[in-house]
Amino acid sequence: MASSPPHPTHPGAASGGTLRHAHWWQRPWVRYGALTTLLALSGLVILALVREQTGTQGFLVGLGLAVLPVPLLVAAFRWLDRVEPGPWRNLLFSFAWGACAAALMAIVANSFATRWIATATADPAGADTLGATVIAPVVEESAKAAAVLLVFLFRRRDFTGILDGVVIAGVTATGFAFTENILYLGTAFGTDRLTGDTGVASVTAATFFVRIVMSPFAHPLFTVLTGIGFGVAALAMERQRLRRVLLPFGGLLLAMGMHALWNGSSALGPYGFFAVYAAFMVPTFGLLTWLVVWTRQRELRAVRTELPAYAAAGWLTPAEPFVLGSMRARRIARRYARRYGGRAAARSMARYEAYATSLAFLRHRGRLGRAGADFVTRERELLLELWHRRGAARPALDHAARVTAPRVPVAAAPWPVPGAYGHPVQGHPAHGRSPHGHPTHGHPAPGHPTHDHPAPGHPTGGHPPHGHLPYGFPYGAHEPNVHRSS
Repeated sequence: MASSPPHPTHPGAASGGTLRHAHWWQRPWVRYGALTTLLALSGLVILALVREQTGTQGFLVGLGLAVLPVPLLVAAFRWLDRVEPGPWRNLLFSFAWGACAAALMAIVANSFATRWIATATADPAGADTLGATVIAPVVEESAKAAAVLLVFLFRRRDFTGILDGVVIAGVTATGFAFTENILYLGTAFGTDRLTGDTGVASVTAATFFVRIVMSPFAHPLFTVLTGIGFGVAALAMERQRLRRVLLPFGGLLLAMGMHALWNGSSALGPYGFFAVYAAFMVPTFGLLTWLVVWTRQRELRAVRTELPAYAAAGWLTPAEPFVLGSMRARRIARRYARRYGGRAAARSMARYEAYATSLAFLRHRGRLGRAGADFVTRERELLLELWHRRGAARPALDHAARVTAPRVPVAAAPWPVPGAYGHPVQGHPAHGRSPHGHPTHGHPAPGHPTHDHPAPGHPTGGHPPHGHLPYGFPYGAHEPNVHRSS
């Protein structure tokens, strides 16, 4: 008889010891409040600065045009994160940091550095060129990388691989480009008002074409290089501290170099922009797109590889690893849950998929020796989250498994076979009827388990299986026997 496994103890509750209360500055609401206040103040200051440079009409025009690519870019990064979607609060923080804090730091630092260089060299034109090709890439990429670093340090559980770094970095850069585009487009609109230019020949139209149409992915492309560095560092073992430091720093240097090349393209002649765009930006964008898609497929393979151990232990049904390792099957399961259970069932289904994916990644890291000291506790938490949602999730997963199961063609034998159509075997029914004339369709063979009559030993009660629990698998040469009962 299955029994419920013991709940994990609090990490700070040692035997015979007492819990230590956190200091007031370590409490979550204090950190959230301080961070929200910082971002809000940065947003108000950057709003005032941009409006001062563009004017009210220029600000509104720039805001209306700059917001156009934002939903597409955020949706693209969210799509990349569908295998193991991170919490929305991380994306909101990243976008707010890029649009407010990073943009404010960039405007203040770039302006100060350019003015200082112009005063020191008495060459304003040279100072502008140096500021655009050297100062701006260093300042802006460092300011955007700060958001990735904060998520990496304080949301480590949500930052487990390359795709997490790509998504956090890309959304941060999207927020930064949003604020920067407001400034550029608003300034261009003010210039057109002074010169009287309108239509296609206006500066606003040219700026819109270059920044919104041709290169909306420019800033995300640069910062994604930093995110990849943090993502690879997240895959490293904890004892590889030098690697965990050098990889993000190397990604940041690549982002600065690509940014400097992009900003310096305007100084390469009338066709320098198009040359750099075709020779560097497009190939780099294609290469990074291939990398993230390949990484996503690799994560799906990890789900299909790691989850069968939990299915064998009774925590999942045998078909669930296949369904959870296919994006098409996942969509079908969520659609089924929404159709028959409403939005609450669809949300429960989505959470089930996310927890199962996190469980697969946790086991994969443990097998490679990269799991942290809280592996067993985290495994227990994820398994119990799955068990509590199984009632709403399993009907949808079973439906998705039936819909997406590959069809196996059966070729007919060229000679008469006893028991085939028209050749009944003595004592066995033919054409779907029993010896008494009753149809047999829908009745399983003797001993075959059904949903109403499960197979012997399969956990069906309201408690998760205890004897089959694969907690703390000893990874290495000896795989544990997950079928052994205690």
